[in-house]
Amino acid sequence: MADKIRLGLVGASVRGTWSSRSHLPAVQASSDVELTAVCTTRADSAEAARQAYGARLAFDDYRKMVASPDIDAVAIVVRVPSHYAPTKAALEAGKHVYCEWPLGRTTAEAVELTALAKSQGLVTAIGLQARVNPTVMYMKELLEGGFVGEVLAVHVCLMREGVLTRPSHRTWQRDAELGANTLTIANGHTVDAMRFVAGDFSRLSAVVATQAKQWLDTGTQALLDVTAPDNVLVSGRLASGAVASVHIGAIPFAGSGYRMEIYGRDGTLVAMGEDSPQLSEVFLHGAKGGNTLAPMPVPERFSVAAPGTPAGEAVNVGQMYTLFARSIRDGQSRQPTFDTAVDLHRLVDAIKQASDNGREVIFG
Repeated sequence: MADKIRLGLVGASVRGTWSSRSHLPAVQASSDVELTAVCTTRADSAEAARQAYGARLAFDDYRKMVASPDIDAVAIVVRVPSHYAPTKAALEAGKHVYCEWPLGRTTAEAVELTALAKSQGLVTAIGLQARVNPTVMYMKELLEGGFVGEVLAVHVCLMREGVLTRPSHRTWQRDAELGANTLTIANGHTVDAMRFVAGDFSRLSAVVATQAKQWLDTGTQALLDVTAPDNVLVSGRLASGAVASVHIGAIPFAGSGYRMEIYGRDGTLVAMGEDSPQLSEVFLHGAKGGNTLAPMPVPERFSVAAPGTPAGEAVNVGQMYTLFARSIRDGQSRQPTFDTAVDLHRLVDAIKQASDNGREVIFG
């Protein structure tokens, strides 16, 4: 294998996308990964991306890209409904894969892709970047080290504004069947950070609601009907016995941001930020045997993204690429994998089931 992992990226838009804000800047800064090839759906946009980001190769067909002997690994950074086909093609071509979350539109797609990766002996990464946020990793270490003692209660909240309008290129997300909505994306990332730190649910009840049943398309000024949920409320017990509650909401105005609060017999930990730890920096405060929260700086050892990685959304993606590359080299997974994705897909299914049926779901 070359000195750097040779990456082909599917979904290499030049501007205005998750790829251009996070993946491409992170790979450009990486000392472990080389952006060898880019792929879009058009030859002209692929060539523009190649020139903009310094890739050697450009493709307008992911099937041709994944077949290239110059590629070691593939990143799938496209809309959720399009995750399955290029991920499957890359795995069948023997390439390691980093796919954005969700792994597929459905749990069945995720299970199939995970089994295929295992049968091929390939390394996988799933874009649950909150798990590699330095603050979240430190919070997990503190919890496991007994900072709060026995965990009694956990509360997580993310209130994000922007539920009433969408630009034309994002109105497709109004369809719940396409798999990209508050339940799967904002809730998926946020509840996954909680379960990474504090453990899984053993039982839960839920409300999944569509409060804003129309969006204004700001491009056409048309009102569009919406089936995608915008509020998710989950309550239950964790496997540890702690009581837990989660509220993820897309609301009209002045969202209060993100908090993860963990209360134990011996202390308290609170992480807070403007947005989900998948997307933004979060700050940790703690109290040990008292009622005053104090800032807790995160040790540098948790920051593994390459020096020069741009601040903001690229940081946690850069963390993921560093860990993904190390895993490819030594076979030891340090990053969330497709197995992680399947577990989360099943939890999201359970939340929807609990809401649809009005009944508690018990695991195990």
